[in-house]
Amino acid sequence: MNKIEKIDEKLYKEAEERVSFKQHLRTYAVINLLIWLFWFFTRGINGNYDGYWPIYATLGWGFGVLMHYLNVYKYNGNAIEREVEKLKRERGLK
Repeated sequence: MNKIEKIDEKLYKEAEERVSFKQHLRTYAVINLLIWLFWFFTRGINGNYDGYWPIYATLGWGFGVLMHYLNVYKYNGNAIEREVEKLKRERGLK
């Protein structure tokens, strides 16, 4: 595999990860909207009020979405390459 093919493969993988994150974010938004709408229209039926229970799903899943974002956009596979370069510099190999 030559250098250009390797770069293209990395770009393709990064694009896949970004598309996956965007799909995850859309799913999170739609499902949470449905959960909150369900809560809104059912809260007060028969005088039974259970508080703001959807917040647990929103916050819990939201944390997962945040971690997915950080993994895709901030701490991607380049971290390994940066660490290898750092070790090479520290040991005088480059």
